[in-house]
Amino acid sequence: MSEPVHARQVFSDPIVWLAFGFGSGLAPRAPGTAGTLMAIPLFLLLDQLTFTGYLLATTFITLIGVWICGYASRVLGVHDHPGIVWDEFAGFLIAMTAAPEGWTGIVAGFALFRLFDIWKPWPVSRADREVRGGLGIMLDDVLAGLMAAAVLWSAGVLLAIN
Repeated sequence: MSEPVHARQVFSDPIVWLAFGFGSGLAPRAPGTAGTLMAIPLFLLLDQLTFTGYLLATTFITLIGVWICGYASRVLGVHDHPGIVWDEFAGFLIAMTAAPEGWTGIVAGFALFRLFDIWKPWPVSRADREVRGGLGIMLDDVLAGLMAAAVLWSAGVLLAIN
């Protein structure tokens, strides 16, 4: 179990604050789920963009996340501290690239992303175990988001056929 992080540590460093999902990673239970919930308002904001704009913003959030998560991990002295949830933001936004419109799409994207992030099927589990640093913190969530997007896209295709 990792050392507890005090709110003062999170709120005194803007990069750690971002890594902790604007503070949502301080949730005493299920910080990854809390971080994913906090990503919903960000999704609603980015969803106003064109699809290309959304993809560009999601790519930026993912790439900068490698640095943000790596920085926070070094400052805290813990690789992939449970409170670091920027990776959940990126993974959820990736999952939502294939989600249907409306709240049902948000709920489905949330549920599928959390399923793959918690379950960690291969290759998510391999990335989680073997890749270190900021890239390692981000990669398992990126893969979980891609898996969730694949399921959402496949379900959309199957429903469109009927």
